[in-house]
Amino acid sequence: MARKSDVPSPYYGEPSKFDPTFRGPISNRSCTDVFCCVIFIIVILGYIALGTVAWLHGDPRKVIHPTDSYGQFCGQKGTPNTKKSILFYFNILKCANPAVLINLQCPTTQMCVSKCPDRFATYTDMQLQYQITAAPWEYYRLFCKPGFNNPTKVCMQRCFPDFITLNGTLTVAKRTHFKDALDKARSVTELRDAANGITGLVDAKEVGMKIVEDYAASWNWILIGLVIALVVSLIFILLLRFTAGLLLWFTIIAVILVIAYGIWHCYLEFSLLRQQPGADVTIVDIGFQTDVTVYLHLSQTWLIFLIALCTIEASILIILIFLRKRVWIAIALLREGSKAVSYIMSTLFYPIITFLLLAICISYFSVTSVFLASSGDAIYKVMAAEPNCMYANKTCDPETFNKTNVSKTCPGAQCTFAFYGGETPYHRYLFILQLSNLLIFLWLVNFIIALGQCTLAGAFASYYWARRKPQDIPTCPLFSSFSRAIRYHTGSLAFGALILALVQMARVILEYLDSKLKGASNVAARFLLCCLKCCFWCLERFIKFMNRNAYIMIAIYGKCFCTSARDAFCLLMRNVVRVAVLDRVTDFLLFLGKVLIAGSVGVIAFFFFTHKIPIVQEDVPTLHYYWVPLLTVIFGSYLIAHGFFSVYAMCVDTLFLCFCEDLERNDGSPEKPFLMSAELHSILRKTEHH
Repeated sequence: MARKSDVPSPYYGEPSKFDPTFRGPISNRSCTDVFCCVIFIIVILGYIALGTVAWLHGDPRKVIHPTDSYGQFCGQKGTPNTKKSILFYFNILKCANPAVLINLQCPTTQMCVSKCPDRFATYTDMQLQYQITAAPWEYYRLFCKPGFNNPTKVCMQRCFPDFITLNGTLTVAKRTHFKDALDKARSVTELRDAANGITGLVDAKEVGMKIVEDYAASWNWILIGLVIALVVSLIFILLLRFTAGLLLWFTIIAVILVIAYGIWHCYLEFSLLRQQPGADVTIVDIGFQTDVTVYLHLSQTWLIFLIALCTIEASILIILIFLRKRVWIAIALLREGSKAVSYIMSTLFYPIITFLLLAICISYFSVTSVFLASSGDAIYKVMAAEPNCMYANKTCDPETFNKTNVSKTCPGAQCTFAFYGGETPYHRYLFILQLSNLLIFLWLVNFIIALGQCTLAGAFASYYWARRKPQDIPTCPLFSSFSRAIRYHTGSLAFGALILALVQMARVILEYLDSKLKGASNVAARFLLCCLKCCFWCLERFIKFMNRNAYIMIAIYGKCFCTSARDAFCLLMRNVVRVAVLDRVTDFLLFLGKVLIAGSVGVIAFFFFTHKIPIVQEDVPTLHYYWVPLLTVIFGSYLIAHGFFSVYAMCVDTLFLCFCEDLERNDGSPEKPFLMSAELHSILRKTEHH
């Protein structure tokens, strides 16, 4: 029988040569994937150049401020429209034209006004009133373009109609029908359909302003909530070191009880509302509402909550029933991981570095996107009043438009502002530049995450391979691991990040195509697109899993990405039973911990912002939407908990791979002893029987 030391090595393709002096991450290593490193550096320099060019050509005012038919900004200081911040549409009915979706511009004259009309009237009504008195004209001429002084010519409609439902009937100024300037009968429904797209944008802007005001009023309390989440997460991590089993079982039971309470509360609310008149209105009927309390008065809302919570509760119970033994093993492994974290406490603060790098990357991407979107000069196009005009949507010059024969050929045609663009190569390839901006952004984000994973893996591998703990753990293992990753393996990390970024880019394109085909009747195309989205989602998950383990092998052995990915895959396949036991179960336990922390802080924030804590009731700021700071606190708390628990997850994965490698390197004899602790050996040996 062959001795264990003669088993073919998965790393060298020859009988394993066990080095008795091996102590984890090797120090004698060389640069890997140099070509990819060079490409990555060139791309970063190109990205900086792209941002510089975008900043030189772009103007964010084109995105922030609305633009009238003359290409002038509304509400921009230093212009004639300084005090006119509202965009007025002369004939809002034309905004229902399908051309709006193509040209991104409503085919009617638009101008900047200081306020919208506060009286309802069509131009026909104004003409009839003008025959009696000129007073109405003096008011409505404020909403006509400069130079227009004849009330007998076609003028305007109004800004945005004030729709009111009376006895179930949609009305405007208590009217359901009216006549337009051509004496054609119009209904309120037509007016609503024409205004829907524009009012949606206005509502979004108004909501955005209120959200900003809420953040300004509550930012200090949001910060306090996030600090509480930080403290709770640290306490949770420290308690794991000494009471891992008790704490994790407490977390599991607490989550189950909280969800059970939520189920009972949702059922109670649903039962009460079902007996009240008017509560059976569906969410689709009321549409989007900025006041979330409106939805809480609907029985359907609580029914959705009830079904969702029941599904989650059932899933957790099924997992615990069928994987109860594996849960015990995962808890024991997390207890072992807490020992490693306690010896290298600096790893808990590395997520801060990752967060700062990601913040810089996201900010640069966002600013570059805005400047690219606002690049270009004002482009004017012919907006024809008649559908068969041969000059419709043709480029025009407003200064010379009246001298051309377009007005004679197409009566009523106007040369109005359409969008910002240009004819230079830079402007022609703006869409390609935006796609490049997105791809490089995804590449950089994945590289930052890969750098963090490789750094943490190197630090925890130093802990595992130390014979005497903590005496043999190197000084500053986290900094040493970070230095090795940057100095030797930038190319390998960039290679893995690029593969993942390409898959994510493909998913983004598929999502874009899916949004465009939502109204299509081609069932086969929709089905094919759905299958592709599913396949690419699975592919992304697999690549993330393989990259993570490849980075661990890079941190330990210092080899190129492809070799490390192959070695990690082979090692995992030889231990597939252990992988099946531990991978998802440990993630599940850590996820419950994150949910418990975010939920606990969220409950406190809810009672605070809804004035239900008497002690601090007077200190609660007045808000438009209390859910703005509430959701921010919950989401931020989850991210903070995720940052700490991601260190634990990386620790467990690293210890697991080191354990598998330890079993193949050593046999437990005095000559080749295992470097794992007796408890860890007992834990993972049990997995072979589950």
